[in-house]
Amino acid sequence: MKILVCVKQVMEGESPVRVHDSGTWISPCTSARFEMNPFDTYAVEEALRIRERIPGTLIHTITVGPESSRDTLRRALGMGADEAVHILDTGTGYRPPFLTASWIAAYAGGKGYDLILTGIMSADEMNSQTGPMIAQRLSIPCAVAVLYEKTGPDRTHISIEREIEGGARDMFEVTLPCVLTLQTGINSPRYPSLSMVLRARKKEITVIPAGPLMTRNRD
Repeated sequence: MKILVCVKQVMEGESPVRVHDSGTWISPCTSARFEMNPFDTYAVEEALRIRERIPGTLIHTITVGPESSRDTLRRALGMGADEAVHILDTGTGYRPPFLTASWIAAYAGGKGYDLILTGIMSADEMNSQTGPMIAQRLSIPCAVAVLYEKTGPDRTHISIEREIEGGARDMFEVTLPCVLTLQTGINSPRYPSLSMVLRARKKEITVIPAGPLMTRNRD
């Protein structure tokens, strides 16, 4: 299988912020600290568990953001991802989920990904929109709030359970390729080992300017 895991850099919960001069968004203070979106760690972990069940699975991870976002990709590589892609966005201020999803979809289209995984939401904005929008842009199925997944033996579909209102669950099969947004509790994310962290520091990260992808989205 070939899996793409979407991760995001977010500010740590106690980091100080201030309102941007425009009054429409926030700006991190110089003392702010950043981390991988906690919800996305479950997506990386689930990809690793799929690879343990299906040897030969390739795990790519992708993020959209400024240069500092590369630390989030290093974390994913340290957990065990094979390759990392950074869509470099030098803009400041609010980036709508549709734009993030469009850039990721523009990159992923035609690259043969069987499965695209995201966390259920980001800890900073909590929109829960990027995953479904990626699926819409790629015209592939999407399931949200997934708490269990198992790929079928023929690798043409995946069985999932997802959380719905009132704590109930839906159970059904989704045709591959598809997008899954994963709920917390689907697994227990691992901590990167020291050897993996050191190895991740040496891995090359593919950097793609967001500008050309924007042009591709208009085609």
